[in-house]
Amino acid sequence: MSDLASSPESSTTLHGTPVVPGVAYGPAVVVRGEVSPQAIARFDSSGLDAESGLAVYDQAAAAVSEGFVRRAEKASDAAAEVLTASAGLARDKGLRSAVRKHLASGDDLLASVHAAVEQFAQVFDSMGGLMAERVTDLRDIERRVVAHLVGEPEPGVQLPDTPVVLVAEDLAPSDTATLDPRVVVALVTERGGPTSHTAIIARQLGIPCVVGTAGALGLTPGTPLLVDGVAGTVATSPDAAEARRLVEADRADRAALASWSGPGETADGTKVKILANVADGESARAAATGPVEGVGLFRTELCFLNRTEEPSVEEQGAIYAEVLAPFAGRYVVVRTLDAGSDKPVAFATHEGEENPALGVRGLRLSFDNPDLLERQLDGIAAAARETGTETWVMAPMVATVAEAAEFAEKVRTRKLRPGVMVEVPSAALLAHRMLEVVDFLSIGTNDLTQYAMAADRMATDLAHLTDPWQPAVLQLVAITAEAGKQAGKPVGVCGEAAADPLLACVLVGMGITSLSMASAAVRPVGARLCAATMDVLEDAAEAALAASDPKAARAAVRQVLDPR
Repeated sequence: MSDLASSPESSTTLHGTPVVPGVAYGPAVVVRGEVSPQAIARFDSSGLDAESGLAVYDQAAAAVSEGFVRRAEKASDAAAEVLTASAGLARDKGLRSAVRKHLASGDDLLASVHAAVEQFAQVFDSMGGLMAERVTDLRDIERRVVAHLVGEPEPGVQLPDTPVVLVAEDLAPSDTATLDPRVVVALVTERGGPTSHTAIIARQLGIPCVVGTAGALGLTPGTPLLVDGVAGTVATSPDAAEARRLVEADRADRAALASWSGPGETADGTKVKILANVADGESARAAATGPVEGVGLFRTELCFLNRTEEPSVEEQGAIYAEVLAPFAGRYVVVRTLDAGSDKPVAFATHEGEENPALGVRGLRLSFDNPDLLERQLDGIAAAARETGTETWVMAPMVATVAEAAEFAEKVRTRKLRPGVMVEVPSAALLAHRMLEVVDFLSIGTNDLTQYAMAADRMATDLAHLTDPWQPAVLQLVAITAEAGKQAGKPVGVCGEAAADPLLACVLVGMGITSLSMASAAVRPVGARLCAATMDVLEDAAEAALAASDPKAARAAVRQVLDPR
């Protein structure tokens, strides 16, 4: 465990939201990533009419999209997903239509591109929720398209060969997805929250990360920084010898964690299932080689983000079988389509919703299109029969017991095990009644936090509210876990909170029976749990629930788990 929080304060210490644990020390590389104003000033599109200007735009947008595709082919898991999404956005027909409209009205090419991006950025901002995160993607695409138009290399993160701390306002998914953890020893962003793309990919790569760090962009490039991804602090120009000692101590701790090989249990033998989050066959095959007991979250919608037509039952069955097959002898929890909001699926998502985060998404898509769910369940059942893998199925965005009961009946008729996600506060408050009609619950802490705190997950100014350590969120988790204990049924966590080793201890202390996470977090979480008895974890849970705010909760839990 890091002990930076107890070390003497250096000349300046910035504070943010910790999202990936670890201690790192290195010089700051401050990224702004804009196209040079000189190149923009030299660019002259006065000789282009609307038609030829649009053709030039099409070439630039295609080049940007193809670049994302090439990088996605070399990436995996969350990195590949965000790059693929960016590739699709670069070719978006609506964005192209907006560019054409402005060209036709007499605007020059660069002004037309900027106006089109601004138009879509305002729409995404007004939607709130996770759609707001796509504004970062849009701005990144604009910079890259403009670079192609003016004849410059695409902007982005340019790094030296020596280890550095990467500092930015926020990082575009296309930059974060291809970071090399051997060079980037830590990430510090001024914007973003615990569930931003930057945070999610930093967890996947195991890079210590602090987001929502006020004043980060004011740091001078080259300034030595000591980043503590547990305490959420960024110390400038610390004592070099002390900083290196803290880094070495953290490295030794992490090396010890890396040797953990399962199974998941506490020091006194209480079993805890450690599971993997996966998105497709490739990520499932990779996760199956690790010390996990199965998959706690198979995000099926990520298989179809680029599909305009719904796949047949047979094709869906083949796709799902790729995920189930590597876990024969274990089990896989399949989540039905969580389409909508930030994950638009062309054949399922409703368009034009004023607030898609609170609209028709997840299970709600089946309300006026029941065959969509029926066909997906048929595909899942076919994959289960073909592979012989034990298969559990859960629905996202369940708000009422009646919804849970109707879904459970459909699942049971296919001889599968039904459950629901707890993301809506009403589901947590009614967890005991939910468990009367389903076999298990799985808590999605990302959305549960957003909805409980009425705070946009991507609003940097509200990052303190979208922290899963918030007392109200922990109370909802505790209510759900207690309902599971009373019913004798499993209750898991598959949101990003499960990947936090410190918070994992609190969750298990509350009575959570399984934790599902990115593969990179499996060993640190498993090792942290096996170092404490259940009595200690229960004390940690009580300490967290009694705390007044997330910072106090983290400090109280660290004190319980490591009184030194």
